[in-house]
This record gives sequence, C-alpha cells and structure tokens, in this order.
Amino acid sequence: MTTDPDHISRTSTTCTKPLVGVTMGDPCGIGAEVIVKALSDPDIRALGRFVIYGVDEVLTGAADAAGIRPFWFSARRDESLRIDSGVFVVDFDDYAAGFWLHARPSASGGKASLEFLDAAITAARDGVVDAIVTAPIHKTSWKLAGCKYPGHTEKLADAFKAKRVTMAFIGGGLRLALASTHISLFDLRNRFTIGLVFQPIDLLHTALVDWFGIQRPRIAVAALNPHAGEEGQFGDEEKRVIEPAMQMARNAGIEVEGPFPADTLFTPQRRSRFDGIVVMYHDQGLIPLKMLAFDTAVNVSLGLPIIRTSPDHGTAFDIAGANEADPGSMKEALRLACQFTLPPPSVAPPSSVPMDIAVPDA
Repeated sequence: MTTDPDHISRTSTTCTKPLVGVTMGDPCGIGAEVIVKALSDPDIRALGRFVIYGVDEVLTGAADAAGIRPFWFSARRDESLRIDSGVFVVDFDDYAAGFWLHARPSASGGKASLEFLDAAITAARDGVVDAIVTAPIHKTSWKLAGCKYPGHTEKLADAFKAKRVTMAFIGGGLRLALASTHISLFDLRNRFTIGLVFQPIDLLHTALVDWFGIQRPRIAVAALNPHAGEEGQFGDEEKRVIEPAMQMARNAGIEVEGPFPADTLFTPQRRSRFDGIVVMYHDQGLIPLKMLAFDTAVNVSLGLPIIRTSPDHGTAFDIAGANEADPGSMKEALRLACQFTLPPPSVAPPSSVPMDIAVPDA
C-alpha cells in the first residue's frame, strides 16, 4: 500500500514555493535524524514546502534525542492532507513499533524504505511534488526485502521509464558525473563503451545549462588508465573509447576536453578551468569529492523527468540513535532540490559560474 496522491493537495492559488517529497530511508539508520536536523533550520524550511514519507514515531524520537521540538504536522497515509506551507509527515504508522531500534540491515527496514520511496514516486508521477529528496537506504536491506534494484538510481530510472540516467555529485567546488557506478572494476572492462562515456557528458552538459544557467559549459573528461594510457602503453581505452565519445559530444555542440590523467585533473589549477567533470568509475570521482566535501556533498540523478537529490552518505548504522549524525549533506540536498525547481540563474558565459551554487532567497 502506498500513499494515494489524491489525498494530498499540492498547492494553494497563492503559494509559489516548491513542494519537495522527502523519503525517510531505512528507519534503522540515520535518515530520520538528518531530516529532522536539516529541516529544523528555518533557512532551509523557508526554501519550500516539504512532505516527509516515513514513520512519525521515528522522526519524533530523533527530534527528542537532538533536543528539537517537533515542527511538523502529521497524518496517516490514507488521510487527506493540504500542504500550503511548512512540513508535513505522511505517517506509515502500521509498521510494528521498535524494529528500527536494531541498527542493522533487515528485511523490515528494506520494505519500509521501499514503501516510502514508492509513495514519493507516485506523488511525483502525478505532479503532486516538484522534487524528491531521498535519505539513505541500505542495499542489503533492499535485497533482504526482495528488491531487485541495487539502489535508488536504478529503481527511479525504471519507475520513470528513463532510458538514460547518470549518477552525479555536487560539492567542494566540484560537479561530477559518473560513466559507471556500482560495478566492479574487473567487470567494467567488458562494459566500457563509447555510449557509456558519451551519456554522462551529454547529461552533465544539459544539467549545467538548465540548472546552473551556464551558456556554454566546459567539461573535462578523466582518463581510465594511468597517465591517460601513455599512448597505448597502459591500455588503449582512451583512444578506442573515450576520445570517440568526446568527438560525439563535440559533434553535438558540447565543449569537452581530455582525457586527462585523473591524478592531475583534480588539482585546483586544472579543475578551476572547467564547469563540470566526467569520471570513468565510482571511486575515481568520489575520493576527491569526499576529501573536499565529506559532510556537504550531494548525489543528483541526471536524466530523470523529476528532480532527485540525496545526501552523499549511507545509513551509518554504527551511529544510528546516538544523535551524532551531521545534517550538512541533507541540508545541501534540500537546498539543491528547491533550487533546481526554479528558473536557472541568468545565463552566464563559460566557466564564470562558481562550482558551488548559492540558493536565492525564497
């Protein structure tokens, strides 16, 4: 059972703030805590209206532990809800109380987080919410619950029938798009194609134009091999795959340079020349990102018909319930979700927009 969007009134005739659906993630993790802490900030709440899909008891417990007075209204998921302002919780109160006190992967945690996400997806499909922000889930919990998807990105792509979806990250002065995501490096060789590299270049270019207002963004592309293959001595993927993908992008009018050796691409002098960077595999981009913005980086899905952001951290079962979670990444995920629903900033020339964006006053 999922929340019927017909029970939620999207807006009044006078409200212009975006309505953002926030999924609580795995109830056994830190999702409730970072949501409560992030939305307790009045500056964040001023950016939009927020509907949380989760368990009110878990959110209230997180607020109590943090010394935060609950600031939201709640309603059962089968009750009517009008959201003109503020924060509302669609309460999945039929879950047995207390299972979330055991901070570990579980089928119950996986099932709950999937139901929260399904409710937000339904609301987005029906035009009820303008964006989705997802708190962390645990991939093992999803597997225990019988889910075939390894994570949010894959499930959202299937739910919205999106043929091309790319995982991207923003933080620490970087805007990154990944050619490959959750795949072992040994398996990547057999899936490394021109299309795999072209897609993130293309989708990142679109995001930089549509969301950041950069007229002609410049994109750098990382090499796969050490020293960019050193003229084929350390692999031919640069010549055989990456350069043809870059040429496809140039043929489409995209300004792209590379492939650059990854060990120098992320130096301040090199990265400052570009508006975005495409990396070939997960850790190639995530290591520099987390070195620069461990507590504030945001995961963004490119290619979906709905805006989706997420904090760039996991369920952190080891600190769940201890009131130690930093809400910085969730705050930035909420800021970006609200920002991306608005018209882009005034069109800017290439590379003149700072890598980190500021959200205008709501």
